[in-house]
Amino acid sequence: METHELATTGTASLATIGQAANDAASEGVFTEYQTRKSKNTLRSQAVSLGAFAGFLATVGVYVDAGALATQPTSWGGVTWGLVEGFRNAMVRDGYAVATVNARLSAVKTYAKLAAKAGVLDRQELAMLSTVDGYSRKDAVRLDGHRKDAGIPTRVGDKKPAATPLSAQQADDLKRQPDTPQGRRDRVIVSMLLDLGLRVGELAALTVDAVDVGAGELYFYRPKVDLWQRHTLAVNGLLATVKAYIEQDAPSEGPLLRSSVKGGNLSKAGMSERAITCRVRVLGESLGVDDLSAHDLRHSWATRAAQHDTPAHSLTQAGGWSSYATAGRYIANARIANAGVRFE
Repeated sequence: METHELATTGTASLATIGQAANDAASEGVFTEYQTRKSKNTLRSQAVSLGAFAGFLATVGVYVDAGALATQPTSWGGVTWGLVEGFRNAMVRDGYAVATVNARLSAVKTYAKLAAKAGVLDRQELAMLSTVDGYSRKDAVRLDGHRKDAGIPTRVGDKKPAATPLSAQQADDLKRQPDTPQGRRDRVIVSMLLDLGLRVGELAALTVDAVDVGAGELYFYRPKVDLWQRHTLAVNGLLATVKAYIEQDAPSEGPLLRSSVKGGNLSKAGMSERAITCRVRVLGESLGVDDLSAHDLRHSWATRAAQHDTPAHSLTQAGGWSSYATAGRYIANARIANAGVRFE
């Protein structure tokens, strides 16, 4: 009798402690998840959740966007129908399929976390998980239907396709005057064209990231949470960087310096927007309209693929987390009917 009572008491205590542990864990489920993600990912998710909050407001549900990212309880009452309505509203409003997919993914991720915290019913979560984004084939068909219906297929300033650059145009773009601004501009376009940096990675470079003696660049890629070391011995890049470092760069802090009228340089630091604007101006001087920093990274990847760079090498050098993106460049570089024989 006494043994049975002890077992019952022990079981009850374990259940109580276990429930208390669940309660404590549920309160921190969002925080624990976010500690695993990069700042760029969290910023992107915040934008997506803000868009979801905006949609909910249009149907009479008012939820603070910040709470959706920090408080599991704010997800109480969210249903698969609301999430599907959000996806469909973005399609009707003309958002690019990539944007629709990214925002839908963020909402589903946090809904799953809310279910883990005990806020969303598991059956509701199962239904919510059936609200799918669009595959590449789906996107083509969807955009065709939207075009026929007079609905835009892209909202915002992001271009639907990269602006291509010929090898001659790339060389001309790097041929800047030997002035403080010109030397800095050569660094900007060369880092993008010869190393394939993302504009955010370029903006974040510091002076101590460059080891002129070793001819190397050591930098952080926040999108994939990765530190990488690249050689600067590419297409004259080392000489370009060395000239800027010796004559124009700050002694410490951000590598790039902003410019003022007259071709002189000012304070240390250039934003992503400032770099992209400068690339656009340089492109216009060559007769290339609407050139962006990403176009130069795209040009780098395209040239690398055309020269038979292996997929694993291109993936690593480009800072991608999988072969998928690099594989598209390589596939596009191939002559589709090269293997066809008639004799």
